[in-house]
Amino acid sequence: MKHIIKFTANRVWRTYQGGKLLDTIEKKSNPEDSSFPEDWIGSTVEARNVGREHISEGLAMVPTEDGQPVAFRDLLKQNQGYFLGQEGDKARTLDDIPLVKYLDSATRLHFQAHPTREFAQQRLGLPRGKTEAYVILETREEVSEPYIYAGFQRPPSREQLKEWIETQDISSIEACFDRIAVKPGDVFLIPGGRPHALGEGILMLEIMEPSDLAVRFEFERCGYVIPEQARFMNQGIETALDVFDFSPVPPEQVDAEFRCHPKVLNTDAQGNTLEELIGAQDTSCFTIRRASVSGKFSREEEAFFFGVVTQGSGTLRIGDEVTELKQWERFFCPAGVREFEYESTSGMSILECYPGNT
Repeated sequence: MKHIIKFTANRVWRTYQGGKLLDTIEKKSNPEDSSFPEDWIGSTVEARNVGREHISEGLAMVPTEDGQPVAFRDLLKQNQGYFLGQEGDKARTLDDIPLVKYLDSATRLHFQAHPTREFAQQRLGLPRGKTEAYVILETREEVSEPYIYAGFQRPPSREQLKEWIETQDISSIEACFDRIAVKPGDVFLIPGGRPHALGEGILMLEIMEPSDLAVRFEFERCGYVIPEQARFMNQGIETALDVFDFSPVPPEQVDAEFRCHPKVLNTDAQGNTLEELIGAQDTSCFTIRRASVSGKFSREEEAFFFGVVTQGSGTLRIGDEVTELKQWERFFCPAGVREFEYESTSGMSILECYPGNT
């Protein structure tokens, strides 16, 4: 089997509309928005879709040498040491694998919040929360001012928020936030506990802890009403309110709190550059880097990573194995591959998503 594992589209049903740009990436004849606005890349996580439990969604499948598809999660278990490696003297597990998604929004997403790792472990008995990061890739031409909401700029009291949730007073909830303008290339980190919502018309790469946990405190979008058991992670409203970080993020502190600025790790005479978009100083949950390739770019890494080609095309060489890479393609590079080389004559940009320091 080849070292590099490529992934095909793995679209997942969600409670909002989008996906037209993903249809375009997949070269569908009539791209359109639908209830499949996300593509879960190399996912080892099952989607939590109430009412669709009979449908297996979320887990990525990969072809084997005999042509039969196998769950990527099961493939990793066959040689976990090679694929996932170690952190220090501790073997990495499936819980260390970040969940990476393409997300394409046609409408604003629900107001929501995700539990921290500590909350998930102590209150839900689960290993991971859902701190997440956004790398903005494109915005739709028809959306003149794309935006996100992140953190309460004007936080309500706990009792006030409870009342607004119970009565679905969305205008009062929305008034707690300011719009944060976004553009392609922007990077944001949304820690667990911070309420947020993604605006319409945004294609992004979303990187997060490997879970599908969410407190959705807006119950209806695009005519779809979220079932009660899917609103608060199958918990009561008091437990859901415990998830929230109510501390204020004034407008003048929004950038410092959520926006991340690339840091150049190395560059060479050919113009190849490796940047760290999110690192250990930002979160222990995952690391995100961007490789900008111009010519040959030799690399050494000790950890596994997911790669997503966001611009251009080229190749990835491991010894005699050469993998062609085109824009929007995604792949997995095992921890057992310590040396590799990118090459591009026309320029290529790759987002690399690594495990955190757990």
